[in-house]
Amino acid sequence: MTQPLVAVTGSTGSVGGAVARLLADAGVRQRLLVRSPQRAPDLDGAEVRPADYGDRSASAVAMAGVDVLFMVSAPESTHRLDLHRSFIDAAAAAGVRHVVYTSFHAAGPEAVFTLARDHGVTEEYLRASGLGWTFLRDAFYLDLMPHFVGDDGVIRGPAGDGRAALVAREDVARSAVAVLRNPDSHLGRTYDLTGREALTMSEVAGAIAAARGTDVRFHDETIEEAYASRAGYGAPQWQLDAWVSTYTSIARGEQSEISGDVLALTGREPLTLTELLALG
Repeated sequence: MTQPLVAVTGSTGSVGGAVARLLADAGVRQRLLVRSPQRAPDLDGAEVRPADYGDRSASAVAMAGVDVLFMVSAPESTHRLDLHRSFIDAAAAAGVRHVVYTSFHAAGPEAVFTLARDHGVTEEYLRASGLGWTFLRDAFYLDLMPHFVGDDGVIRGPAGDGRAALVAREDVARSAVAVLRNPDSHLGRTYDLTGREALTMSEVAGAIAAARGTDVRFHDETIEEAYASRAGYGAPQWQLDAWVSTYTSIARGEQSEISGDVLALTGREPLTLTELLALG
């Protein structure tokens, strides 16, 4: 029996790149779909094809013969949903059987985190597409937490005492590979990929301080303060709303639920923030 051909998007990024490398290590047949083929990683047994989420025709050609598609969500933008719809339509036109989509924890139309609403719409579009699907609902990434610290050693945002079950990108990638290596057994399943602890932002600051040996603290902003402190970046309103709602979703408890899905899929407990920081 011929091994299914897996197409991987996002291989020039963190999660998609890790997935592609792990699949290569496991000897899985894969095709890397990238906008710039010269930037694709050089991996044993991996084909490379040019594809762009917004170019339905070219994407359909790039996915010809693909059985399973690992679809990393498009970069954040006002037309992200249009890109997702176009690419899903291309997958259907190409005869792809199964899409494994990187969604978001608590995705849905009522999500506090504004970008999680887009993920919810994408999930619904996939459900209606006739394609097989699996949703990997990633929590906020542990890896990003050090970048939340300002130059003054302060994490600022209206998160209150809310908790977030943050997950390492490594654990998301390992979970995705577990699904992609045996996709049929995960058809129609939704997995919540979280860490094994739910931290307040004060606890996040404390862990980073301990790892760095410097003072790091959390300042709980009001909503008004949060918008004002980010106004100088010149970002559009939708981006400001996304940044601020990252914290308000934590404050509302939207990110607090801990799932055992990473362990169930991979057989290994997900990393904690302290463990991830220790890795450098």
